Amino acid sequence: MIARGAIAVSDTGAFGKLSYLVIDDFESFRLSMRHMLRSCGADNIELAASARPAVQYCTYNHVDVVLCDYNLGEGKNGQHILEELRHKKLLKRSSLFLMVTSETSREMVMGARENQPDAYLTKPINRAMLEKRLGSLICQRSALLPINREIDRENYPEAISLCVTALARVPRYKTWLMKTLGELYFLLGDLSHAIKVYEEILSQRELSWARLGRNKVLLANHRYDEAVESLRHLLANHPDYMEAYDLLAEGLELQNRPGQAQKILERATRYSPNAVLRQKHLAELAESNQDMETAAEAWRKTVHLGAHSIHDSASHYLSLSQTLCDLSEGNTSKEGEMRAKEAFSALSTLEKRFPNNDILKLRSQIIQCRIHAGQEHLQEAEAILESVRPKLKNNRSLGLETGLDYAKTLYRLGHGSEAKRLLGELSEQFGENPEAIKRIESLLDEPVSFHTKINARRLNREGIAAFESGNLKEAGNTFSRALEMIPNHPALNLNQVQVLLKEHGTAAGNPDLTERCRHHLDRLADLPEQHGQYRRYLALQRKLKALDQ
Repeated sequence: MIARGAIAVSDTGAFGKLSYLVIDDFESFRLSMRHMLRSCGADNIELAASARPAVQYCTYNHVDVVLCDYNLGEGKNGQHILEELRHKKLLKRSSLFLMVTSETSREMVMGARENQPDAYLTKPINRAMLEKRLGSLICQRSALLPINREIDRENYPEAISLCVTALARVPRYKTWLMKTLGELYFLLGDLSHAIKVYEEILSQRELSWARLGRNKVLLANHRYDEAVESLRHLLANHPDYMEAYDLLAEGLELQNRPGQAQKILERATRYSPNAVLRQKHLAELAESNQDMETAAEAWRKTVHLGAHSIHDSASHYLSLSQTLCDLSEGNTSKEGEMRAKEAFSALSTLEKRFPNNDILKLRSQIIQCRIHAGQEHLQEAEAILESVRPKLKNNRSLGLETGLDYAKTLYRLGHGSEAKRLLGELSEQFGENPEAIKRIESLLDEPVSFHTKINARRLNREGIAAFESGNLKEAGNTFSRALEMIPNHPALNLNQVQVLLKEHGTAAGNPDLTERCRHHLDRLADLPEQHGQYRRYLALQRKLKALDQ
């Protein structure tokens, strides 16, 4: 990204040294731009009518200046092209990308800004405008070329040295140089020098990018509270600063406040709804917060925005269908039926967009099976299950995601023993992966529908609150109601044991209480040693034995 700084009188010789790519779906505009560029002294000019030839050209050729229309008709737009060129690193730091548009909607501007074009040119464009805007950018490009060249080579120490030298040599670019210095120190992990750069700028003038940079350093130094408070203040003054929303959400997650992080991302997507990766982050966060309605909507937008994006992924379609499957499970009303149909549609689109992929087709069938079961179409569900079973015999080749999907489906269709065996094998296979083990344990603990899981978790929270307030009777009754939903849930059974042991302390000698404790502990006899509740299970077992002596 080239900073916008001093305006210089253009030099036709400077125009002639660079290569250009003009992207527009109208031939008349492409030819007009070529004519204007030639009149400014440019010679090496390539024209493209759409995204595919434009990206292909950049793949095999160095381009110094890209002038790209935002609206390119069907398919990818200018934002998608910029996004892809940045993602694939086909544009060097020294290259210029100018977005050309007659559209000025906030959604367009905010979406394009996410990928940092160097400038906007608003149609209609004349030669004088082009020469002035592009000339000043080329002048700056030339002055900062040695620094950007070293950054492209990832020679950050040399780039830092050049920045420091340039501060005295070309002071009119001080803002760009200081911003780049802070970023380079951060990339090298030199947080003390990075924060000094940002604080030097802030001591002279309040600049949003310097405040953001300082907060990045604070988060990296685990000063979460200070960073979060500062970011909230920054957004209060600059409510359209999208990077600040992302960083604040990150800070809140680091503080273990995922609910607040989700709210921040919801605000961000209202300001700038076309950023596919932010929508994906929101979907994942809402899902982890069990807010499946928000997750479903964010996955819908992720799928829609990803259709022409370099960030399109089969996982988006799978996640959307799984979320809709959870929401439709057990809901045979019109609303549930519509969600189930949408889930089937997402899977159908998945298979068309990513053909000839046996694993994706298999995962699609597994989820379809569960959707049918959730709508009480048990014959259809069993038929699909029987058709995929031969392909699922070798559990070690399934992979974690397919294995978890299959286990959920087996549970849903009443094949609990088979599901437990599969999850046991997955535990052995992924025993060194803590995140994988956590997900396997979660399914083992709560092999029930999403709605049942949510209700049981609510009751668990209420039971804990009653226990902590000393109301043992209410706590016991609440845990009992939760256990009716998930009888073998480790934490729920152990919570109930704690309540019973506490009651035993006030009613010593009651054999019924100790018998009930044994009943709940016996349910967990097969709890694996690596389970998160195993130590607690052993501790409560020892307490019960001590009472028997």
